[in-house]
Amino acid sequence: MSAFCQVSAVTPFSAPCRVLDLPGHTLLVLPSEIDLSNAPALCSGVLACARARAGRLEVLVLDLTRTDFMDSQGARLVEDVRHGLPPGVRLRVVATPDGVPYRVLELTGVRRDVPVHGDLTGALRA
Repeated sequence: MSAFCQVSAVTPFSAPCRVLDLPGHTLLVLPSEIDLSNAPALCSGVLACARARAGRLEVLVLDLTRTDFMDSQGARLVEDVRHGLPPGVRLRVVATPDGVPYRVLELTGVRRDVPVHGDLTGALRA
């Protein structure tokens, strides 16, 4: 089932994050830019989506493959989501290995705490 996270009303970009629910997994496709202007609202929206699925959600996957720009606020977003998830929910990230988000997560050390996969298949299998 596909739905849309209700973060578009509070963020300055026009497209909401796309949400895809799979058995035990929820995939959130994040916007093309993540920075100080939208990271706090994105974090709130992601955590609200996770809380709404509490009890049936095992793995939350953040898809950054369509994100062209991300600064340290994107890394903070991932860390804040990790710490704010309901108990027992695991976090995975998908980011293109040669993309900016992958590099930011590597440079900030977030990859030590959150598995970052180069493709969606790997993230969903983990």
